[in-house]
Amino acid sequence: MAGWLGPEETQAILLSLRVAAVATLAALPPGILVAFALARWSFPGRGVLNALVHLPLILPPVVTGYLLLLTFGTKGPVGGALAQIGIVFAFRWTGAALAAAIMAFPLMVRAIRLSVEAVDPGLEAAAATLGAPRAWIFATVTLPLILPGVLAGAVLSFAKAMGEFGATITFVSNIPGQTQTLPTAIYAFLQVPGGEGAALRLVAVAVAIAMAALLASEALSRLVARRVAAR
Repeated sequence: MAGWLGPEETQAILLSLRVAAVATLAALPPGILVAFALARWSFPGRGVLNALVHLPLILPPVVTGYLLLLTFGTKGPVGGALAQIGIVFAFRWTGAALAAAIMAFPLMVRAIRLSVEAVDPGLEAAAATLGAPRAWIFATVTLPLILPGVLAGAVLSFAKAMGEFGATITFVSNIPGQTQTLPTAIYAFLQVPGGEGAALRLVAVAVAIAMAALLASEALSRLVARRVAAR
């Protein structure tokens, strides 16, 4: 691999893996909470929350990136406050992870929500009649049943984060070694004469990762279906 890929290509792939892993792990807890809330709870503003979660799928990624820049830039309302305590997202790899997490969040929530909706509420109700608290019921009854869906959502989120481009380049630019991820590296190589070979190698890596993620997600989805059918 090291001989096939140049140093800059390897650097972009490793940074993409780091960004995608951090984005997925950071989005997982709120993703489970939001998916469970949308699947099981009725509350004022549920429709608005559902719309906000899925908004990144509809908005042009550049718009999402610009909104992130306005909000989390060093002069933004949130970014300015965070900068006071040394946390900066704009033009940093952490900003790329933030952009990737937001763009991948709808896919994660959708996969987990479908898994939660497939669980029979009667199982949780039976546990509740025994006096178990809600948190314990979720940890011992609900979570094991939706685990394949959680993993499928995480895999899809990871793949989406690996391929995120528009919001990332708008929010953190395309700085080699700092914010240049796999998609932005492909874009950069295509802008210079003779960069087609490097771009093609990165495209092959991106396709391989996306295919592996889709196959893994499909396998986990079939596992969810078998669990539901077995109940």
